[in-house]
Amino acid sequence: MRTSAGTDKDNTILRVENLRTYFKAGQGNVVKAVEGVNFSLRRGMVLGIIGESGSGKSVTARSILRIIESPGYIAGGKILFKGEDVLSFSEKKMRSIRGNEISMIFQEPTTSLNPFMTIGDHLMEAYNSHTPSGSEKAKEEALRALHLVGINNGREIFRKFPCQFSAGFRQRIFIAMSMILYPDVLIADEPTTSLGITIQAEIIAALSEVQKQTGISIIIITHDFGVVSQFSDDIFVMYAGRCVESSPKKTLLTKPAHPYTIGLIRSVPLLEERKTRRVKSIPGFPPDMSNVPPGCPFAPRCEFAGSVCTEEVPELREVGEGHLCACHYPQDYNVNDDTELGGDLHV
Repeated sequence: MRTSAGTDKDNTILRVENLRTYFKAGQGNVVKAVEGVNFSLRRGMVLGIIGESGSGKSVTARSILRIIESPGYIAGGKILFKGEDVLSFSEKKMRSIRGNEISMIFQEPTTSLNPFMTIGDHLMEAYNSHTPSGSEKAKEEALRALHLVGINNGREIFRKFPCQFSAGFRQRIFIAMSMILYPDVLIADEPTTSLGITIQAEIIAALSEVQKQTGISIIIITHDFGVVSQFSDDIFVMYAGRCVESSPKKTLLTKPAHPYTIGLIRSVPLLEERKTRRVKSIPGFPPDMSNVPPGCPFAPRCEFAGSVCTEEVPELREVGEGHLCACHYPQDYNVNDDTELGGDLHV
């Protein structure tokens, strides 16, 4: 791992401040996919970003790497990596950071891997793109990266193609590619989507082992509270492009304050011994991001909403130590007091 020179005094390696990422729509309209997002990633820690599809999670991740495609654009804010704002970097400097210092695992390993390239070619290309040093050195580092994610027969699979492996195994290969240069930050965008429960557990275990061995800082993006409860130190909840709640994991899982967070936790499938309890879904649907209603965007789905909720956007404010919530009526809720709740969450 690289040295931590340049990180903030509070051991923060990545800090996002008031990030706004928009997309131009037809007839002069603008879709505010990310609107005023703030969060920090501590060195050696795991931040879980959770929310429904369309909440702005992946757009936030792509903004960090500055890979927002037209008609999208970053409208404002700061992305401080080791104390420097990446939004001020030249494209040449950003190319040296992507994959080298900040790496990303994309959602679909099937579409992210070239079917005409061998596994070895993928890995060596990832290494040589930043550190041209010949095929032997690249192969050595590729085998090391495979071993890091629990693939010990690297020489055997080196000449095989992606189509010869399962989706779960291809995801492990992609994790190895993302780690081949020992980045400081790894962003895992829905790494377990479309995978079976058993394979999901294997991927989380692989990421956990990578984090344990390297001390890397990780952002894991998901819509699954079960995933972030297993593999995160802090949790950041997004809705309609905004942060609605954030705190250390234990606090958020046991005493959530925002009605949306409470709804997400209630929707987690129940433990086997409590399977007769009914899962409670959140009524309604997320807002159309091209026409977000005034006030709190969650108000139309919220059982606690009052008149102020349809008029004013709530500010993100502290409701406990290290616990932030953007709600006009934050709830004094304790999961342990809810007799209907027994989700498979790892507090």
